Amino acid sequence: MIESSNANIDSLVVHQMGAKSAGGVLRLAKRPVDISTGGDVMVDVLKTFFFKSFKTEAYYTFDTEIINQTDIPPVKDICESLFNGRTQFYDSSVAIASRLFECSNHPNIRGGEIYVVHFTDVVVDGEICDAIGIFKSENKETFIRINFGIDSEIQLKAQEGISVKKIDKGCIIFNIEQESGYRICAVDNINKGNEAHFWVEDFLGLQPREDNYFFTDNYMQMCRGFVKDVYNEENHVPRTDQMDLVNRTMSFFENTPEFSHEEFAKNVVEKPDLIDAFNEYKERFEVEHDLPQPLPESFHVSKDAVKGEKKNFKSILKLDKNFHIYVHGGRYYMEKGFDEQKDLNYYKLYFKIEQ
Repeated sequence: MIESSNANIDSLVVHQMGAKSAGGVLRLAKRPVDISTGGDVMVDVLKTFFFKSFKTEAYYTFDTEIINQTDIPPVKDICESLFNGRTQFYDSSVAIASRLFECSNHPNIRGGEIYVVHFTDVVVDGEICDAIGIFKSENKETFIRINFGIDSEIQLKAQEGISVKKIDKGCIIFNIEQESGYRICAVDNINKGNEAHFWVEDFLGLQPREDNYFFTDNYMQMCRGFVKDVYNEENHVPRTDQMDLVNRTMSFFENTPEFSHEEFAKNVVEKPDLIDAFNEYKERFEVEHDLPQPLPESFHVSKDAVKGEKKNFKSILKLDKNFHIYVHGGRYYMEKGFDEQKDLNYYKLYFKIEQ
C-alpha cells in the first residue's frame, strides 16, 4: 500500500517529446519547475495526479539481465546513480527523457509531456522512503474557460489541457530493496496487451516482483487456463461442471488467507485423475509463462490480486440470444436435458426462494 498524504515533491522537471515515428523531436526543459508559485493547491493537485493510479500491491523490480539497446544508460542505472548521490536530479531527468525518446520507435507511440519527479517521505507498505517518479501524459482534453469582462460581460474560450483524473503512463521507483532491483509500481492506462510491453519492458526494463501478489495472480490465471484448455467441452466436460470448478476456485481464494497447493487440490480439484491433469498443466504453465519452477506450495493470499482477478472469473451460460444465466454455485441444482418434441436443449433450475 502506498501512502502519499505526507509526501513532498522535492523536484520536478517536465520535458516534452513529439511522436518520433512522425518526425517529432525531444524538447528538454532548461531547469526544474518552481511549483511553489502555485501554492499548496498546485502541490495537492500534482500529488493526486501522480499517485492516483497506483492502487494495488502489484510491484515490479528492475530486470538485472536486460540488454541495453541504446547508448543511454538503462533507467535502473540512472535511478541508482541519483539515489546514491552521484548525479544531479536535472541531469538524471534529461537522461530519462532521452532514453524514453530513443525507445519510442513504434508508430503507435505518441508524443506527450514527460514528468520526472523526486519525492520524499513516501510510505510504501509501512516503510518511509524517497522515490523517483516517471510519468507521461499523452491525451489532451478540451475545457471551457469563463472570464468576466467589462460590465460583467461573460467571455467563453475553449482551451486544451491535461486532465488530472489519471496519468496515462507512470512508474514510481521506491528507494528500498536496492540489492534486489528496487520496489517499483508501474501503470499504462493507454495501451494494453503487447503494446503495454513498451513502457514496462522496453523503456523501464521491469519484471514482476515475486511476492504474494505475484503468486496469487499467476495461480488464479493458471486455474482459469486449466478450465479453458483442459477441463473443457472438448474433453467432454459439461459447461456446468466447468463453472462449478471456476466458482469453487474463486471461493477458495476469497476465503483462504494462506494458500496451500495440497489443500487446493484436495478441496477444489478433488478427483485424483483431475488432480494429476491439473499438476501436469501447472508444470506446462510455469514453463510457458517463465514463472518460478515450481511455484511455491504455499503463500499468503493477496486480496488485491483476488479482487483484480475476480472480474475474469464470471460464470455465465449464454443460451442463444434469449437468456444469460449467471451461475454463482449450486452445480447440483441444475439439470441439462433435451426436449425431443421441441427439438431444443433445456436447463432445469431448482431453488428455494425467489428474490
